[in-house]
Amino acid sequence: MAFRVVIIGGTGQVGAAVVRALIATAVCVEVVMINRRQATPVADTRVREIVLDTASSGFEAEIARIAGELVAKGEPVYGASCVGVGAGSMKWTEDELKALEVGVVGAFARGCHAGGVERFALLSAVGSTPKSRFRYVRVMGLKEATVEAVGFKRLAIFQPGIIAGNSHTPGYVAWLGRLVPGRFGVIEQDDIGRAFVAEFAGSDARNGVVYLENGAMRRAQGR
Repeated sequence: MAFRVVIIGGTGQVGAAVVRALIATAVCVEVVMINRRQATPVADTRVREIVLDTASSGFEAEIARIAGELVAKGEPVYGASCVGVGAGSMKWTEDELKALEVGVVGAFARGCHAGGVERFALLSAVGSTPKSRFRYVRVMGLKEATVEAVGFKRLAIFQPGIIAGNSHTPGYVAWLGRLVPGRFGVIEQDDIGRAFVAEFAGSDARNGVVYLENGAMRRAQGR
């Protein structure tokens, strides 16, 4: 079934992999990228960029308007957040991380829901919990809780381990990660991108919240 996607964080490492995977499938008829600044155009007529000030008090309402226009076109519309700081998170304060990962992503998710989007996909990280003593994992857990509270009919939370093929992941870390089995090991960012598409294309997916770690992401695309 044909579908449309509105995505934030689509110019990042994993987000770009998601966008590539979306335009590689014919059933995705439109991708609307919400960006903070003008990005290099994607060479596909199905991709449209909208530049918004994510710090603006009207950001959430503007997302609701955009989502509503997409929903009115008739095909299912999916919201997706691939926002992530990556290796640069060590240079950010916890408040700065929360402003982006919880504040901006939360506003985007609420705007999507207000505009009629019922299904949402969220990029997070393995082991995320608001109670963690590790700052990054704790903020990811807060982000998950914030988006879950929005009340989507279906929420898929992607929790990758070490992301390979990503400029934020040093080569030696990716190599060592291949020695680690299971959820904390390595997954290619292109595999994450294809797993997002499998989630959108799975019209028979059950409602509720589902968590997809490395193994589940590979199985979602038949690997």
